[in-house]
Amino acid sequence: MATFTSSLPDSLLEKLSVLAKELKLPKNRLIENALELYLDQVEKASYIQSYKQAASDQDILLIAEEGMQEYFTELNDADAN
Repeated sequence: MATFTSSLPDSLLEKLSVLAKELKLPKNRLIENALELYLDQVEKASYIQSYKQAASDQDILLIAEEGMQEYFTELNDADAN
């Protein structure tokens, strides 16, 4: 595990200290948990943005429609057998 050193505003450090005591967790563990949650949210937001962009891209929509048509054709062929 790597060591990371950072500065925090006094008010944020105070909130961190109070919550760490309440939860009976070390401050570094609380920061680690919070950072994991934040990074997950950033990743989800990035996915959402990419899907929104794809939804307005005519080329992407055409590829998706062609793929769905092939999929339905394969389903129909499988049902026929």
